[in-house]
Amino acid sequence: MTSTYLVIHMTDSQGTALPESEDRQKLGEWAEQGKAAGMLGPGAPVAGPEQAKSVAIRAGELLITDGPFPEFKEWFAGYDLIEAESIDEAAAYMGGHPTAVAGRMYILPVVTLPWEQPSGSGAS
Repeated sequence: MTSTYLVIHMTDSQGTALPESEDRQKLGEWAEQGKAAGMLGPGAPVAGPEQAKSVAIRAGELLITDGPFPEFKEWFAGYDLIEAESIDEAAAYMGGHPTAVAGRMYILPVVTLPWEQPSGSGAS
């Protein structure tokens, strides 16, 4: 049985920038492999920090802050949803993505919220 994993692509100052042609080739090969294996779900790059906003409520007040955010050392560059038998399989597949060279990726299992889980009581 497969599970869904959220992959968050991050920039990393210790990564190695790839030439655009190599980046595109590596990304194309990775995507084809994932489609063929039925692993690749939705994903997309995102805009940079200069187009971002931060939203929080503190002491009952809505706080909206324009980016960039100087406290960030890395930037969220995009995401993918991956279907895999295990997080190890998802990680091995993500090793073929250009972000593995140029940045870093965080892989997180998608879970069900406690109140969305079946009660087990059988009552509707």
